[in-house]
Amino acid sequence: MSNTTKWVIGIVGFVLALGGLFLILMVSLIFSDPQDESLATSGERVAVVELIEPILDSQEIVRQFKKYRENKSVKAILFRVDSPGGGVSASQEIYEEVRKTRQAGKPVVVSMGSVAASGGYYVSCGATTIVANPGTLTGSIGVIFQFLHFSELLNKIGVDASTFKTGKFKDIGSPYRKTTVDEKRFFDQLLADVYDQFVSVVATERKLDRKVVLGYADGRIFTGRQARQYGLVDTLGTYEDALSIAAKLGEIRGKPKVVKERKLKSFMERLMGQTISELSTLKNELFSQPVLQYKLSSPY
Repeated sequence: MSNTTKWVIGIVGFVLALGGLFLILMVSLIFSDPQDESLATSGERVAVVELIEPILDSQEIVRQFKKYRENKSVKAILFRVDSPGGGVSASQEIYEEVRKTRQAGKPVVVSMGSVAASGGYYVSCGATTIVANPGTLTGSIGVIFQFLHFSELLNKIGVDASTFKTGKFKDIGSPYRKTTVDEKRFFDQLLADVYDQFVSVVATERKLDRKVVLGYADGRIFTGRQARQYGLVDTLGTYEDALSIAAKLGEIRGKPKVVKERKLKSFMERLMGQTISELSTLKNELFSQPVLQYKLSSPY
């Protein structure tokens, strides 16, 4: 076989491979899942919004709540929460949107999954009704602030770091030196204020005496059954139970129609399956975590 023939075969093979990838892309776009299930159906519906991950950002959940709050055919929202919590500000923004939806007259029912703790519990507090499974892990009312120190390691390997700043707190939390007494005092005040905000929300929304809440707000977690005894959730039940409650609050007769957004997968996600999703989750865990968190601290 001559070199010319080999080149022609190689070029043809490359073109065919490129065409195959283009065809896969077009098919995935044409037959991609619709953004909303049951979007074409008419009648009164319950919308489902899912928070099934650590809380790193609020925009997507807030967008869905606004969308369904303004949709007159959606009579109630079922908020499925399965999250250990996350960033303070993101948790607060989601809570505020849930509360606004409830106050606008549209019932919001939270269905807690395996874990709805710390920020996961915070966002639930704005709902009309909170439903937990008996074995749900919830509570963990508190705030955490963590950062690493590399100073001793750097000293051992002979690496030094220089910092130039305009105020003594400008490099607070620096990994290149130990925390000072003044900085520890500053952190105590900072965390106390953010903690107070969490306790105030729980006491107000759950209609509990503040002193009672403070007795439980030491970071401990509760089962759903314990949380029901302490007044932190309204009732025990499954996802289907929560859906029935949402339909009843929305005054829907019979079995409710459900509308739910589907996350459209990118071409690479469809091509590589779960790998891309797992890498994205790992990246968020390592690099996108907010420092100040309402989050259940896991040992693994």
